Amino acid sequence: MISVALAESLKAAGLPWRPASGDRFVIPHRNMDETVFHVSEMTIEVHEHVGHGVVKFNGTTEWALDSVAQEDVLWLPREDQLREALGPELIALEHDADRWIVTYRLDGANRRVTDDDVEHAYARALLDLLGD
Repeated sequence: MISVALAESLKAAGLPWRPASGDRFVIPHRNMDETVFHVSEMTIEVHEHVGHGVVKFNGTTEWALDSVAQEDVLWLPREDQLREALGPELIALEHDADRWIVTYRLDGANRRVTDDDVEHAYARALLDLLGD
């Protein structure tokens, strides 16, 4: 799972989030950075309210939370979502010893990033593509 800091960088760089069932998110900077929530039709739903996304917590499993504005939560994209966001610019994913290598195309040239975590490697490549 990508770090909160990396997810914040992706959000700041303009990575759009269209919440869907199974998406992971945190409520950052409220002493809840370590608590990962998952969008689910039964317990956590995302609705539009007056033109803004609202994350609704149903039932008692999420303590006293009722709802949170979507802009106040932070999406933690999964590997498949990061790969999809890279789109046709993604050239290859390789594993060498203990490092993941992502090769992608930017401005007509191949670039590479490496990381010991595959999601972090994808996210770092995506940040480069988004211009951050």
